[in-house]
Amino acid sequence: MNFNIPNILTLFRIALLPVLVVVFYWPEFQYQNVVLAATFFIIGVTDWFDGYLARVLNQQSDFGAFLDPVADKLTVSVALVLLVSAHPGPLIAIPAAVIIGREITISALREWMANIGDNAKVKVSLVGKFKTAGQLWAIGFMLYEHNIGWFSPLQFGYILLYISAALTLWSMVSYMIAAWPSLIKEG
Repeated sequence: MNFNIPNILTLFRIALLPVLVVVFYWPEFQYQNVVLAATFFIIGVTDWFDGYLARVLNQQSDFGAFLDPVADKLTVSVALVLLVSAHPGPLIAIPAAVIIGREITISALREWMANIGDNAKVKVSLVGKFKTAGQLWAIGFMLYEHNIGWFSPLQFGYILLYISAALTLWSMVSYMIAAWPSLIKEG
């Protein structure tokens, strides 16, 4: 295991997830939404920094390449489960199911493609990066939740979440199309 700065940031991001859950379920206090959004913002910033520093410091590693997407998927899944529990109903459950379902599907596809030696076809794409960024912004706004004057972070978060769900489906279809020849050959 390579304990360089980017990997430490990724591990820190994962370690913040239990903090997010505890703050979310802690009996309501005056600045709970600020602490939730700030914690999630720190998670999002470290997501950007770990990749940036890995490239700039030339500290890319196989462990980091494995751990970073795991941290992304854990972050998004944990936060979506929290949001669905706070706002039960189809309005958030549907995009949450699409996003989490896609993450499981593509993780399994990548593992299978790696097993057959064809994982280059399912490398992270630009659409995948936009999808992740959109999800992080959407969830951050939704965790903040309380209106800021006329601006509703919760409603804006819903809009971003649906855009992210659409990008999620787009990226999944792109990966499946790229993998299709290998799927048919091995099937």
